[in-house]
Amino acid sequence: MDYTTLKSLKPSEFSDAADGYRTTSDMASAAKDRIENQIAVAMQKSNEGKARDEALKQLRELGENFHYVQVECGLASAALNGFAYDLEAAKRKLDAAVQDAQAEKFTVNPDGSITYPAGGEDVDGKVPQGGTVSGLTDDAAGAIGRQAANLDPNPYHRRAQDYADLIADALREATEADERWAPKLRALKADDDLTVSDKDWADASSDTKGVAGAGSQYLDSLPQPPKNGSPKDNAEWWKNLTADEQAAWISMEPDVVGRLDGVPAVVRDEANRIVLDVTRGKMQMELNSIPKPPINEWTWIAPGGHASKVHTDDWMEWYNKYGERYDHLTKSLGGMQAIQDRFDATGKTDKNSKGGLPEAYLLGFSAEGNGRAIVANGNPDTADHQAVYVPGTTSNLGKVGGDLNRMTDLWRVANSEALGQSVSTITWLGYDAPQKLGRDSPFEHYAYDGAPALRDFMDGLDASHSGDSDPHRTVIAHSYGSTLVGAAAETGRLNTDDVVFAGSPGVKVSHARELDVPEGHVWNEEADGDVVPDIGRFGHGGDGWVVPSDPSFGANQMTTDTEGHSGYWDVSSDSLRNQALVTVGKGDDVRLEPQPDPWARVK
Repeated sequence: MDYTTLKSLKPSEFSDAADGYRTTSDMASAAKDRIENQIAVAMQKSNEGKARDEALKQLRELGENFHYVQVECGLASAALNGFAYDLEAAKRKLDAAVQDAQAEKFTVNPDGSITYPAGGEDVDGKVPQGGTVSGLTDDAAGAIGRQAANLDPNPYHRRAQDYADLIADALREATEADERWAPKLRALKADDDLTVSDKDWADASSDTKGVAGAGSQYLDSLPQPPKNGSPKDNAEWWKNLTADEQAAWISMEPDVVGRLDGVPAVVRDEANRIVLDVTRGKMQMELNSIPKPPINEWTWIAPGGHASKVHTDDWMEWYNKYGERYDHLTKSLGGMQAIQDRFDATGKTDKNSKGGLPEAYLLGFSAEGNGRAIVANGNPDTADHQAVYVPGTTSNLGKVGGDLNRMTDLWRVANSEALGQSVSTITWLGYDAPQKLGRDSPFEHYAYDGAPALRDFMDGLDASHSGDSDPHRTVIAHSYGSTLVGAAAETGRLNTDDVVFAGSPGVKVSHARELDVPEGHVWNEEADGDVVPDIGRFGHGGDGWVVPSDPSFGANQMTTDTEGHSGYWDVSSDSLRNQALVTVGKGDDVRLEPQPDPWARVK
């Protein structure tokens, strides 16, 4: 970039263009929301048949198109603001140098060089001559230039050289900004078809990294999230950002915004849906690049005359090279599809409940490791009643669909019992659960490792709530999830009004009064045929845990008419309805049963 260009440049024009892209992004977001949460919902309720299903499919594709426009235009806005920020810094440096040079009656030439007049004490009867100097940005050349200026008896020479160097430095910064941003802005160009493909979303991931990398100085100039801040700190940080600053954070660092407890649910949802879509695009593209497993996976061999079924050599060769990654990608993509299916189910009605499912909010998402997914049915920030479900052993992103279904079923029943008050039920897969019952679940470190994250999430629900009054909050924990809940209460404040355990192997405390809730607000379900409580009660090397279904624990034992370890959310069951009654604060209506003798089964 040359002197004339930078001198006449107006960074505000790029900021104005950024505002235009931000407006377009907001319009695309509004259109997406209207399609998915109004038009599609109305169609879910009023029509049936193949024609409706095909129309819904097309509406969802259109909604995805608008989401892609929202993301890409948001990135374009952030990029242009970042470019304007970098140019503004260079422009300020240039203008200051020119103004100071002209104040000393120096001449700033069209190429950025400085002409200075004759001056100084006479040398051999002559006033030292003036001259013209150009800016030097190379360290070695700059040192030589400054040395020459210092040796010149004309004092204007050194000051002119300083101004020329400042101008050259400003031109260098502007040129570097131009070269850094030009490819990033060119990359923000979609292909010419009307389909948003996995490749498009994978490109969006690359675009996000590119804009965030090029705009690091711009992002660093913005107010930063509190380091190790509490949910209340996070909420205050977000509240104090300007609209442009909020938009920049969502576009450039959606994963940062999406995981901050205390930030409003609508904001976390917007950020995490970006993370979800770009992650899904990247993973699907990677999966497509892996050769499919051989068709012939199994063969028979007969060593010693005894037939045995073994993997074929071709399959073993493929699995050793690709299998672990192939399985991870396949399972993770399955979990992402389950989340998308929940989005698509908004407005869907059910014969067993009143009204269609509310809008879903993605409050947390990651595909790293076992994965994370936090999904709310209904906006928790405005809900009168919140229920947070903590799943147990074997929970991971690939299996999250079952956990999501449990909370949609709970929402339907709770909503019908809420007498017009609003309900939000949340699946909280926010920790690394044990993945093997025998290998991992006996160990308590999974619970203690995950406890701080649960407490922060619960505090975040408090910090982001915008209703007229405090909500009624319930934690529902299944299996090892109850161990985590107990560890969270044991080591800190749980921030809930009621706790419900289902199929608990033990909660790390010996009595309900130690669970940081009012007396009488700890509830338990243990179904016939559920062996997990017995594993907790009699396992752990003979040093069993206290189980919430033991009489000495002091929990309310709710009627449980389901069987086994996974039936507590069976539709139309008392087990599910009792949980719903607790969720909406109607504990007095819960059906209780006498506490059985836990030792009777082993006498």
